[in-house]
Amino acid sequence: MKNRWDHAQASELQADDTLEMRVYTSNLLGQEPDLVLHGGGNTSVKGQVKDLFGEIIDVLYVKGSGWDLSNIASEGFPAVRLQHLLKLGQLETLSDTDMMRQLRLGLLDPGAPTPSVEAILHALIPHKFVDHSHADAVVTLSNSPDGEAILSELYGEEVLILPYIMPGFILAKQVAEATREVDWAKLKGIVLMHHGIFTFAEDGKQSYDNMIELVSMAESFLQAQAGESQARAEYTLTADDCLSLAELRKAAGDLFGNPVLIRADTSAEACGFASLDNAGELATRGPLTPDHTIHAKAFAAVFSDDLLAGLASFEQRYRAYFAANASAEHQCLDCMPRYGVWASKAMLYFAGNIKRLNVVADITQHTIAAIQNAEAISQWQALPERDLFEVEYWELEQAKLKLAGKRAAFEGKVVVVSGAASGIGRACVEEFVAQGACVVALDIAENFATRSNSPAILPVHCDVTDPESLQHAIQLGVARYGGVDVLVNNAGIFPSPDKIEQLSDEIWQRSLAVNLSAAMALTRTCIPYLKHGFDPAVVFIASKNVPAPGPGAAAYSVAKAGLTQLMRVAALELAESGIRVNALHPNAVYDTALWTEELLAQRAAHYGLSVEQYKANNLLRTEVRSKDVARAALRLCSEDFSRTTGAQIPVDGGNERVI
Repeated sequence: MKNRWDHAQASELQADDTLEMRVYTSNLLGQEPDLVLHGGGNTSVKGQVKDLFGEIIDVLYVKGSGWDLSNIASEGFPAVRLQHLLKLGQLETLSDTDMMRQLRLGLLDPGAPTPSVEAILHALIPHKFVDHSHADAVVTLSNSPDGEAILSELYGEEVLILPYIMPGFILAKQVAEATREVDWAKLKGIVLMHHGIFTFAEDGKQSYDNMIELVSMAESFLQAQAGESQARAEYTLTADDCLSLAELRKAAGDLFGNPVLIRADTSAEACGFASLDNAGELATRGPLTPDHTIHAKAFAAVFSDDLLAGLASFEQRYRAYFAANASAEHQCLDCMPRYGVWASKAMLYFAGNIKRLNVVADITQHTIAAIQNAEAISQWQALPERDLFEVEYWELEQAKLKLAGKRAAFEGKVVVVSGAASGIGRACVEEFVAQGACVVALDIAENFATRSNSPAILPVHCDVTDPESLQHAIQLGVARYGGVDVLVNNAGIFPSPDKIEQLSDEIWQRSLAVNLSAAMALTRTCIPYLKHGFDPAVVFIASKNVPAPGPGAAAYSVAKAGLTQLMRVAALELAESGIRVNALHPNAVYDTALWTEELLAQRAAHYGLSVEQYKANNLLRTEVRSKDVARAALRLCSEDFSRTTGAQIPVDGGNERVI
């Protein structure tokens, strides 16, 4: 493992600012996914502060809840009275709920983040700096039948090896008891079997160096013993595969109780693992570390050709797992898997939103690598289900269920938007993402596929007039997010304003191809997926020119009129599948790529108006912007219009000719 310490950067830190050093080395640890994933691990430093009365108080600055080591800042380390923590460590028993209450009582700032559940343990370790990670290599070794012996031989007397025990107060008590006679000066670290590794020192750099050194030793051992153990293979999802995914997603959402996302991982590593003869059995033995059960449940689902049968099998096993381990106070969580093996094809990840989906994907990718390493040196042997259940159904996690915030209106939903690079299309992407959706954004603009860094947006360079390009784009979207719930048919062009006498066949055909035929082809491509969607809806972005055409716009007006007629027929045909289909008729939307400042000035002058007057030249005397149309599209697809289909709604500020 690379030591990321930068002497030049470290020298810029204030020599007497221990918290600044704590932030720096914590960020170094957080930059290594093989050490910590998505909030995993924690760090602390002991220091002193002066209170309101001028008294010096010993404190523990410890990672706060909700912070990630990769980007934690000083405010992410709440100061807790050290003596308060040490006294808590002397108690014989303390429930987790009471412990968390006491941790907050020990805060110097009542508005600070809640301290880590390992705060008491950090306080009991008699060193200034304490680092804790869930290092893949160390935990992989511990997840084997001879793990304790291997680690003991590898580290010798410099590292204390302790059996697994539940995190929180009882773990702190275990470490305190095990180290009662220990000479801390001779220790570099503590390994908690199946959990992770602690390092510590009086100096921040030394504690960090110890972590990198000990983890590197485990990595070197794995490399020497396992070599290139990672299987690799190739598989390309077919159209039938994608349709099966959409069907699975709908059924999984029914188990979850809300719309969900599914990602099919067809990377070489994922396909390789899925191609192993015993992949399903390996993935159901348990996670890399019990903390992962909170994100990914205690075991995987196993899928073959019949995906729905695999989902039903997982549900049955999960209910049996709950029944075998639950007490009266437990509330059964949803029975949707979080990851699964699709035999010989891919790994599948499930979640209620894009953030959780990425967490599950990262955890699973690390887990399947660890499983293969462990199998290469011995055998993958995770904790018994009872121990995993205790973490998944930890009282602290159960309490979070009651505090869960309201879901965004489109959380877990997948939206397809054509013509997404600018104007109304781009505004639609932004509005739907802001409401929790994932968007498959289609456009032919140059370099469009590389424009977005948001995990909630999949930009696809796509020629909407090419049916094969459309099919490919939608399959990419389904592989990434699992299906389609909303389609916004927005792609369009405004051809040159020629009167019919001068209208060329080329311009006429081009307008029909982009403004009408492309929308039909995209709708046709999406319908099979929409039939498995959550509250599915389609919106056609038509035009004021449909009810009120003008001279010189025959090619555009006729295409948009055809588009509206297509909408009406689609509304009739798709209603039996619960798919709502409506149209918007925007007018005079000037913040699009079609309108330059020069053109606006010319048109305004033609009518003897200022640019601002021209923009608001409607009955309401208000400017119509792209985001106004996008908001209307979003509302049409929301619960607010769940009883509306086949409607045509103007977004034009009021047009006298239309009215």
